[in-house]
Amino acid sequence: MATTEIKKKLVIVESPAKAKAITRYLGKGYKVEASQGHVCDLPKSQLGVDPDHDFEMKYITIRGRGDILARIRKEARSAKEIYFATDPDREGEAISWHLYHVLGVDEDKACRIEFHEVTKKAVQNAVKHPRKLDMGRVDAQQARRALDRLVGYKISPLLWAKVKKGLSAGRVQSVATRMVVDREQEINDFIPEEFWDVNVTCTGKEGKRCFRLDSRLAAIDGAKVRLTSQEEAEAAAARIRKAKLSIQDVKRKEKKRMPAPPFTTSSLQQEASRKLSFTTSRTMQVVQQLYEGIDLAGEGTQGLVTYIRTDSVRISEEALQAVRAWIPEKFGPEYLPEEPMIYRGRKNAQDAHEAIRPTDVTRTPESVRESLSRDQYMLYRLIYHRFVASQMAPAVYETLTAEIGDGKVSLRYYGEHKTFSGFTFLYEESTDDEQEQQKESTLPEIQQGMSMTAESIHPEQHFTQPPSRYTEASLVRALEEKGIGRPSTYAPTISTIISRGYVTREKKRIFPTELGSMVTGLMEEYFSDIVDTEFTAEMENRLDEVEEGLLNWKQVLREFYPGFETELKEAERQIEKIEIRDEVSDVPCDQCGAMMVYKMGRYGKFLACPNFPSCRNTKPILTYIDAPCPKCGKRLLEKVSRKNRKFYGCEGYPECDFVSWDKPIPEKCPQCGSYMVEKRNSRQGTVHLCANETCRYRETVKTAGEEDE
Repeated sequence: MATTEIKKKLVIVESPAKAKAITRYLGKGYKVEASQGHVCDLPKSQLGVDPDHDFEMKYITIRGRGDILARIRKEARSAKEIYFATDPDREGEAISWHLYHVLGVDEDKACRIEFHEVTKKAVQNAVKHPRKLDMGRVDAQQARRALDRLVGYKISPLLWAKVKKGLSAGRVQSVATRMVVDREQEINDFIPEEFWDVNVTCTGKEGKRCFRLDSRLAAIDGAKVRLTSQEEAEAAAARIRKAKLSIQDVKRKEKKRMPAPPFTTSSLQQEASRKLSFTTSRTMQVVQQLYEGIDLAGEGTQGLVTYIRTDSVRISEEALQAVRAWIPEKFGPEYLPEEPMIYRGRKNAQDAHEAIRPTDVTRTPESVRESLSRDQYMLYRLIYHRFVASQMAPAVYETLTAEIGDGKVSLRYYGEHKTFSGFTFLYEESTDDEQEQQKESTLPEIQQGMSMTAESIHPEQHFTQPPSRYTEASLVRALEEKGIGRPSTYAPTISTIISRGYVTREKKRIFPTELGSMVTGLMEEYFSDIVDTEFTAEMENRLDEVEEGLLNWKQVLREFYPGFETELKEAERQIEKIEIRDEVSDVPCDQCGAMMVYKMGRYGKFLACPNFPSCRNTKPILTYIDAPCPKCGKRLLEKVSRKNRKFYGCEGYPECDFVSWDKPIPEKCPQCGSYMVEKRNSRQGTVHLCANETCRYRETVKTAGEEDE
């Protein structure tokens, strides 16, 4: 007698790793299949968005997904119920929406389930509470997809055809590239300004106690000091030597330092870059593994962290109670604050998901270390420590500020001493540009009126510094602060502009390439809105309004496209006039005799034979500048590094190793005799600056905006 097969409930997730974990949680009555991401998308070979028919979208099955869909369809035909359990965000909602249509499920049917951590409790609870599709999320995803397709597929071919083969543009990537280019321009325009500090070590004695205070000149004759030359610094030092010093004022205070909130996607990428030297893409790859599930010894597959694409710092009440119970047990009752720590997210942050946190606070990094790869362990430990520390008591410091002087000369001393470690016992946040930390020591027992002696006086020269180049971490922060992109877009945006050759990394810093600067210039001239940060941020706000049901998604496109189409038509007319043609050089090809032409490559200009592909000869371009090598007197060459940065080096290399990032000039410094370099500033014009950092003599050659005579 044939047995009737028991119908199972079908659950569709995105990744095989997640499917493996969920199968264990739901048991025999369920069948779990993975879609492996999107199953439908716009065709690569066509625009796929029809502006003439109210932006109708043409979706097709993604190549390579046929077998996956066939397997899902087969399981769906025999399933008792179907649940769509893709990620809880816009992309995940769109994937479920496409699967609804592929499987013929009514959009109004409550088959969509959502969980924010891959744990047994979360998954089982989600299955008990299915909901309808969130069409706000679906429409926001469609609007974003259409905008990106219109920008990419309309501008990229235009740049390719009119300007140079291989150029491309993107809605968010072009803004990110412009930010890097603009920062480089700020650095190039920067003219350092000299200033001086006067550091004074003061000693004193009270009975048998001796003490010393490392202080700094703060004021003279009641006015705050701003010293701009060595002469001023020496004059100030002379005033200090003549002064009869005593402690004029003493202030002791208690300072509390609060912990940082748990991670958002952005802050995790930034901190992983600083502490672990992870790129944004590496961080997202590893944290995705932690979210989807790790096969733990004795436990099976477990999701270790909550959903990883979020800009919220909120945590659930259950997680809050768990960590507040764990802290006194693990660290002692003094490390638990009386009230829970409450954090506010940034303006416009989406609060649909929790912050990134461990799914089980009792699952310490050390307890699962043997089941994790090195990268997984390091990132899980970072997330775990940040989360637990976020609910620990503040660190407490005793601070001491003292004013030392004689009524006319005023020196300032500041010191601090940590009296209670609080959350710093477990975790301290990093910064992009780590400065030397305040040295902690026992604070001196000093009182007002004590006599002091200036044991040593050291004038110290400084120069103002240009803004720092972006790191991946600081670029992510800048994108977030300006409202460019969303948590899911930061990593792919940076990866894209690097892979296209628009920017490059060098010792964590991001530099624009010559190609990136050229494309940005064209975009600024012809598609100013596309590379405008405010315009792009406002577009993100409009997409949020679509998700919230406040705006029709096609209305966003109707408002955007007419102006964009006008810019396209104008660019089609204008760019033709500035089409970059191969410039013929005076260098003959040493293989076929044709006059070589200048080509633009990923690393700048080079010489190539015009008879390509029959002749593939290429040569680097040797560009000499009108200045001798300061080291050996030979000619200097303008070069481009492997990281696409322009620099100047001696033609005698490797015998002579002189190099300079700034362009040397023939004239010597009239003050110290060192070589000088040329700097250009948008406000002051061209400036000649001494390369000797202890001199830094400068002279303005021409004021910006001044016409040549």
